[in-house]
Amino acid sequence: MQLFLTRTQIGSLCAICAAFLFSTKAIFIKQAYALSPQVDATVLMALRMSCALPFFLLITWFSRKSYADLHLKDWVLLILAGLLGYYFASWLDFKGLMYISASLERIILFLYPTLTVIATSFIYRQRLTLQSIFAIALSYGGTVIVMLQEQSNAPHESNFWLGASLVFASAIAFASYLLMTPKLIVKFGSWHYNGLALSIACIGTLVHFALAVPEPLQLLRQLPLSVWGYGAALGFFVTVLPTILMMQSIVRLGAAQSAMIASIGPILTILLAVAFLDEHLNMIQWMGCILNILGVLMITLSKKKLSTH
Repeated sequence: MQLFLTRTQIGSLCAICAAFLFSTKAIFIKQAYALSPQVDATVLMALRMSCALPFFLLITWFSRKSYADLHLKDWVLLILAGLLGYYFASWLDFKGLMYISASLERIILFLYPTLTVIATSFIYRQRLTLQSIFAIALSYGGTVIVMLQEQSNAPHESNFWLGASLVFASAIAFASYLLMTPKLIVKFGSWHYNGLALSIACIGTLVHFALAVPEPLQLLRQLPLSVWGYGAALGFFVTVLPTILMMQSIVRLGAAQSAMIASIGPILTILLAVAFLDEHLNMIQWMGCILNILGVLMITLSKKKLSTH
């Protein structure tokens, strides 16, 4: 009997665990919002990042390296990437979740691989293949189906379209971050880059909180202990731990294979939303969700084929 897991099996297990933990994010956010009217995107982001910052500082310290071959431009791009990918994109996502369901948020956010493909085609002036165009049409068509179904049931005075737009803007910001990442990883190293970028994002979030809230310390003291618990869970279990697990998966499987496994994320979020938030998708919405996932998977597979040629 086999007693030890192979390298591939460990990588796959890390990717599955990371996908599950990332999928709990919207659930924790929605539950935290329901606990207190004082909790909004800025407050909850501050709790999340203040809990995550010590861990990312430790990762940065233990993965430190010589900076002799780095230039000012590299540091500027690093700061921009950290603020764009894990501060601004996350804040937009948290803000959007104030207005739309966790299920729809995950489906919209899952569009980011298609955005990187579209952006790459413009940057390098390359035509999209018919397969890519078809995959993009599938994913966006499926997303629109889910959106229209949810919007039809939303109250007229709700900020549904604002929420959907904020989450889509978050997907754009995260896709932009991903386009910047490969060159920076070569410069800084994967562990050190992630530690630095996420530490910068944490600091940016806390500065935003200090500037946006009139009396931040007094507000934090007034928050229920349960909100602090959700902030800690978002910081460690939804940010630090899945980031480490996904990096371990990428080391063992490669980025494309890890991304394919992580594509179970939207399904996991929807199931968790049904179980814990009493959200429900009808058959048309499930069809839209499946189209979205199929389109993104096709994009991921096409990128994998290109990387092996």
